[in-house]
Amino acid sequence: MTVQFHDHVLSGAALDQLFNEARSYNGWLDKPVSDAQLHAIWDLVKMAPTSANMQPVRIVWAKSPEAKAKLADCVMEGNKAKVLAAPVTAVIGYDIDFHEELPWLFPHTDAKSWFTGDENAREQGAFRNSSLQGAYLMLAARAVGLDCGPMSGFDAAAVNAAFFADEPRHRANFICSVGYGDPASIFDRSPRPDFETFNRII
Repeated sequence: MTVQFHDHVLSGAALDQLFNEARSYNGWLDKPVSDAQLHAIWDLVKMAPTSANMQPVRIVWAKSPEAKAKLADCVMEGNKAKVLAAPVTAVIGYDIDFHEELPWLFPHTDAKSWFTGDENAREQGAFRNSSLQGAYLMLAARAVGLDCGPMSGFDAAAVNAAFFADEPRHRANFICSVGYGDPASIFDRSPRPDFETFNRII
């Protein structure tokens, strides 16, 4: 069944690129990713919504051989080769003290006061919204013609020590390799549930 939502619906090709045909890659073609492409990803990520425009994500792009080796030392054995082979892997972190930036990010009201003195609320907000921004990053990377390989198999304390030592209020959420995926590295697509399986309209 074809449903027409409104005049601005994306083309089928665009939806395939972002969702239907996109895959999580385990291996990578020997093709570089430029700094300009990483900037293009960020220019899309920053436009997507977060609570009170808090923008808590802090990203370290491990691109140099030294950075990739340092990150590979922090991940589970099955992920080491993925990190080393990828052109770049994003360490998607978040800033517990994101509220310090709210006076300019959300100037409409005193949003900083909502979080001052409540680190638990900041932790929840930063983790939730940086997770959103990590998902936006994956869609943005696909939108600019790249592939993704998200991973959660890593030692968070080791990643924090390796990449956020100078920013102790920053913490790792997850990591995601970005590049041109090797089609030989993916499995057959796993099952996807239909609407009725996990949804209710009430």
